[in-house]
Amino acid sequence: MPVVTPWYQLGYVIPHLYTDLDAYQFYRVAPEGMMLVTTGLDLQEYSLAAVERELPVLWRRLELLAARRVDRIALSGVPIAAVLGRGKMREILAQAQARTGLACDTDLEAHIAVLQHLGASRIALATRWPEAVNSALAAYLGEAGIEVLACRSRARSLDQNKQAAAAADHALALELGREAMRAAPHAQALLLPGGLWFAIHAAPMLEQEFGRPVLLNILSTTWAALHACARELPQRPDPRWGAVLASL
Repeated sequence: MPVVTPWYQLGYVIPHLYTDLDAYQFYRVAPEGMMLVTTGLDLQEYSLAAVERELPVLWRRLELLAARRVDRIALSGVPIAAVLGRGKMREILAQAQARTGLACDTDLEAHIAVLQHLGASRIALATRWPEAVNSALAAYLGEAGIEVLACRSRARSLDQNKQAAAAADHALALELGREAMRAAPHAQALLLPGGLWFAIHAAPMLEQEFGRPVLLNILSTTWAALHACARELPQRPDPRWGAVLASL
């Protein structure tokens, strides 16, 4: 039976004021009938001070999505969670759930859930972020029992990542993903975090090359939403996008 109306609405708070690659990639990997409802913050840089300035806005955005009656809310932006730390981030999620009555998640907690589901506790990491963000991310993952065996990065500012071309970012995902996996041949998965990183085509290519699951923000967050869905899915994701969604 064809899908004629959305059967699932995922609320998504993104760190910036516009939606482009977030939605573009979501509608390629999500099953038909799953809808993304976005609202945004105005994060200026990858720092704790910049994140804390946006927290009052975050509560208003959560209320907006709850009023839209979405099924679940996710906060995009792995650096946001990483610089806050896991304890503070999980505290915010608990408060958000209490205020909205909805399950609330982050891309980073979704990554952890996927890795635990796949039984992967040792990973390779590739990012487009400065060392301070990578270190905070590794520490956050470490609190969840996940060890980063190798990290390869092309350090960029938030503005530089916003301006990056999709074709160049695809090539960068392949380059850094390969470097990270070659540096950590015993890694059980490869994490390529970053909502602005155009890597959906690189992920299945890297999986085929190295035989390990590749996690992207949009893959893990979509997986987490569907995994938690209490009803039978009328449509399932296309497994060609990789092992994460194929594991549902």
